[in-house]
Amino acid sequence: MAFAFIAFPLLMAALALAVPSNALRPWLLPLTGAIHAAMTILALMRPEWQFTSAWLVLDPLGKIILLVVSGLFLFCSIYAVGYLKYRMERSNRVFCACLLAFLGLMGLVAWSQHLGLLWVAIEATTLVTAPLIYFNRTKLSIEATWKYLLVGSVGIALALLGTFFLAYSSTGKGQEPSLLLADLLRSAPTLSKPWLHAAFVLLLVGYGTKMGLAPMHTWKPDAYGESPGVVGAVFAGGITSCAFLAFLRVYQICAAAGEGAFASRLLLFMGLFSMAVAGLFMVAQRDIKRMLAYSSVEHMGILMLGLGIGAPALYGTMLHVVTNAATKGLLFLSAGNIHRAYASKSTDDVRGAIRRLPLSGSLFLAGFLAITGSPPFGPFISEFAILGGAFAAGRFVVAGLFLLFLLIVFVGMGRTVLKVSLGRASAAADGIAYRDGLLTAAPVAALMALVLLLGLYIPSPLGALLDDAVRFLGGAAI
Repeated sequence: MAFAFIAFPLLMAALALAVPSNALRPWLLPLTGAIHAAMTILALMRPEWQFTSAWLVLDPLGKIILLVVSGLFLFCSIYAVGYLKYRMERSNRVFCACLLAFLGLMGLVAWSQHLGLLWVAIEATTLVTAPLIYFNRTKLSIEATWKYLLVGSVGIALALLGTFFLAYSSTGKGQEPSLLLADLLRSAPTLSKPWLHAAFVLLLVGYGTKMGLAPMHTWKPDAYGESPGVVGAVFAGGITSCAFLAFLRVYQICAAAGEGAFASRLLLFMGLFSMAVAGLFMVAQRDIKRMLAYSSVEHMGILMLGLGIGAPALYGTMLHVVTNAATKGLLFLSAGNIHRAYASKSTDDVRGAIRRLPLSGSLFLAGFLAITGSPPFGPFISEFAILGGAFAAGRFVVAGLFLLFLLIVFVGMGRTVLKVSLGRASAAADGIAYRDGLLTAAPVAALMALVLLLGLYIPSPLGALLDDAVRFLGGAAI
């Protein structure tokens, strides 16, 4: 079954390259997204579909990531059809093909049980997403593309070196080196500790670069800022979630080897540092897309913080993967509409978005409240669970710093969002013809409904998936 999740989007990507019509080609995106989402639901319901080979297994962590990726892609694919209708002056052949190939590679990440294959899939996502950043064909977008490729390539190279170190750590007791997750977990107590520590640090830096953790985040503001809003959405909710899954594999091995305390110290530091850096750069930020990029840095820090706290915070951490992806999708898509309506993403030009675009402007403001952890939205529940886990684990200083950095982010991000949302639009902006349309507004509203639902009620199937993931990581399910 795993081959269908990988091959089907790749075949549709090839079809997108072959379709000659610039108007019809984007419709392959929601068609693929709908079929992929249906396949995902069936795979989650049928245990016999979750094993293909020792290298390809849909385990509890992979299920969460596959569900997040497939759902987010479906919303973004519908939006992309509406967005590309406004960009008919430019060929969307490569854009559509790369988005579809990206979906297939993210599926491979979710299914991979071999750390070498996982690395190949993560590296391949870098290559197929680079053209998406360059879609606007500006000087800044080509600069952002090269920065993404260069910084990402250095990070992924370090991750490869860490993967080799991890394999080598199992050779000390005369065992055959293996990169299969099951083999590494089984032999974890006998792994060489110095080699394991070195592998963990390299993999933290390598996959942390892909996630956009500070200080490896330097590609993120440019890539998110210069790419279309739909690309920012799949980056912030999709590619970062896949990189986090890759690191969860490493965390499992360290914990099984009895090195949880070593890993925890590094994760707590990286998590808090990322939150602090993001908060500082959000203060007085004038570019709304760059602001959202720093928000992504912050939330990757929250994920690492939750993982570093350990078992009491694991449920909140896995839930935050879901809530962050949905909320980031909402914010980037609504920001894309605002950018289109004003022909600018700077607060110097963008004012009165609620009056200019009543739906997108209002949802952008609501999305800000959601992503900063305000009730009654989903991120409030996941962040509160992580905070409760910190108190339960006796990490009172960590909990205090967590709250402090959340406050800084709320104030810094709030200044920018309120400038954008309130006031009166300029005469120049009123002269731009763009208004919210069904295809560009409906996915944003649907994501808002999902974010609100997750704040009020966790559906029992999702709750069961989260419980399974927590148990798989070695924590106690709620």
